[in-house]
Amino acid sequence: MTPDSLARQQLVTLAAGELRLVLAPEVGGSIASFSRHWQEGRQRRALHWLRPATATGLVTRNPLEMASFPLVPFCNRIRNGRASFEGREIRFPPNHPGEDSPHPLHGIGWLQPWQVAEASAKHAQLSFAFQANEAWPWSFSARQQFTLDERALEVTISIRNEDAVAMPAGIGHHPYFPHHRGTYLTSRSRAMWRGDAEAMPLDLQEGGPVDALRSGVELSNLDLDNNFVGWEHSARVEWPADLHGPARVLTLQAQPPLDYFVLYCPRGVESFCAEPVSQCTDWLNLLPQYGREPLGGARLAPGETLSARFTLRPEWN
Repeated sequence: MTPDSLARQQLVTLAAGELRLVLAPEVGGSIASFSRHWQEGRQRRALHWLRPATATGLVTRNPLEMASFPLVPFCNRIRNGRASFEGREIRFPPNHPGEDSPHPLHGIGWLQPWQVAEASAKHAQLSFAFQANEAWPWSFSARQQFTLDERALEVTISIRNEDAVAMPAGIGHHPYFPHHRGTYLTSRSRAMWRGDAEAMPLDLQEGGPVDALRSGVELSNLDLDNNFVGWEHSARVEWPADLHGPARVLTLQAQPPLDYFVLYCPRGVESFCAEPVSQCTDWLNLLPQYGREPLGGARLAPGETLSARFTLRPEWN
């Protein structure tokens, strides 16, 4: 990143003990990095708990090159961008910056700048407002709060219905974790939505990856882009000692309504996504067939707010 582009980019930095958090409000309200910095003898060391943003991603404001970004007012994909809810039609155009897909994904907030509502040494709040249009015919506002202490990062995301009628809503976050050799993931859930070639849900299945993740699995043995239901609100990532740092662990702990979990871990990629979300892919279109329990999602009355919190807790020796 050049000095000029750095000057134009508004970044917010929080620090507590050895932990650092950098936010990029203009890039979809994203987290740019979450890292540890420490002194080892005469050497200053650093390691990243989340995949750090690239300089190009910051300059071009590409959320897909950030460490994590918010999901609001829906998570994951809507089939062909078409759905209906209580008399209003959703006609959402394709929105993937780097892929030709008819299924829009991740909502609206990740592709729009957020405002810094407040910021201090260990706390920041970002805000976003949206006016209804043909793609998403409900007005809403959203907030993210970030609190950092010496051993954890707590994130709260909320959405408020600013419209005159009820609206559907889903919220979550989309963190990218480093996938180094020997990375293990453990996360307990009841079942997984089996997907088609476009990662759209087909049916629920048990066993297989569900059992592997329940007992802990080396990520190089998986090749997934799937939603998990009956999630027990926790995921544990373990990295072995390597060139990046000592043996270390990070626990993602979520609170309801983040009752669902998305795992994106294609083979041969140097990062993976473990996403706490409040609804599964294409939930509005699948509700009539499957009901709410395996799909999630919320109905917000005018003026009602949906809020969710998760914590990233690193551990190291």
